[in-house]
Amino acid sequence: MRKLHYHLVDVFTDQRFGGNPLAVFTNGRGLTTETMQAIAKEFNLSETTFVLPPEDPANDWRVRIFTPASELPMAGHPTVGTSFVLATEKLVDVSEQQPTIRLEELVGVIPVTFTFDGGQPVMATMQQLPPRFGPVFEDRRAVADMLCLDVSALDDGPVEVISCGTPFLLVPVKTLAAVQNIRLRIDIWERALANYESSKLFVFTRETIYPGSTVHSRMFAPSLGIREDPATGAASGPLGCYLVKYGWVKANPAVIVSEQGIEIGRPSFIHIRIEQTGGQINGVFVGGQCVYIGKGYIEVPL
Repeated sequence: MRKLHYHLVDVFTDQRFGGNPLAVFTNGRGLTTETMQAIAKEFNLSETTFVLPPEDPANDWRVRIFTPASELPMAGHPTVGTSFVLATEKLVDVSEQQPTIRLEELVGVIPVTFTFDGGQPVMATMQQLPPRFGPVFEDRRAVADMLCLDVSALDDGPVEVISCGTPFLLVPVKTLAAVQNIRLRIDIWERALANYESSKLFVFTRETIYPGSTVHSRMFAPSLGIREDPATGAASGPLGCYLVKYGWVKANPAVIVSEQGIEIGRPSFIHIRIEQTGGQINGVFVGGQCVYIGKGYIEVPL
């Protein structure tokens, strides 16, 4: 048997047992894809990551990301959380003078920059890909029905797929109460979205619980084995792009905080920055704090 050591962190939170939990295996060398997938299913967290040597020596590490059901091309809380573990374990050389690392993911190279307090990294921020907008999902009643809402509960903006590396279907809702009352109808979801460009539902409202937040969010991804995600960094870049494109946040750069996970007891706070030049979005940044929870090992057959 081979012992595989892992670290457990809570991502997008400064409180233990908040945010989105993540298992990070800092030595994934020699593991098959099937073994990585089996380990992710065993942990049954939203995601589990495996760190490997980079294919290009100009980069720091290669990271593979798995949900309980499948591998992802890119994801937010795994990128932020893995970067935090690499910095904590001194597996990357970061300082206030050289605060950025480069991680290889399936979508390409993802830069991650650290901010410091007292010489220690306290926040990691990833740069996501430029947004790709569309298509718009025209059957608003089907969306409302699958969320157990009246169609009048949807806000005026479009229900639209946006990707900054991973596509999500963004659904604007008028009120906090409506978002809190959502109950996902899997039967309607299967009929309407199982074969759509994105079956991952990211629902948000501009009404919030915490005064420092910009939006209140929830994310549902049954196809990934995730009934509801506590914090979704990969959807937060598209969220920021949506808010900027449709004029709901007008500043440049737009600084946004998304609160998520509250309905499932994992309060999370995701920091988003959207930069524009000449009316075009050319910078998408998503970051947050992490809390180190512990470490351990599992045994797998050689």
